[in-house]
Amino acid sequence: MNNEVKNRISEDKIIKYLRKTETALRKARVSVPRKSFLRKAAEDLYRMAESYYKDALYFYEKGDFVNAFACVNYAHAWLDAGVRLGLFDVGEDYDLFTMYE
Repeated sequence: MNNEVKNRISEDKIIKYLRKTETALRKARVSVPRKSFLRKAAEDLYRMAESYYKDALYFYEKGDFVNAFACVNYAHAWLDAGVRLGLFDVGEDYDLFTMYE
């Protein structure tokens, strides 16, 4: 495989990651109580994930797959961080999220 092919993000790949993160956003639920000091942190992490996901869609629609891919990965990383910190409830979905076992 030459470098040009290796260093390109295909539309199929970006669509796969957009769908995966969209599913993750729908599944993640803030799990800390409303009056908890951590509630704002959980809401902020979720809001960041949503914002980066929307940015990813924007870049995808513009045909900028590199920035779309970067944004969708940031979006999912915010969700994973919230899951690992115990701020989001996602059941035991070890395929969609990075969790401690």
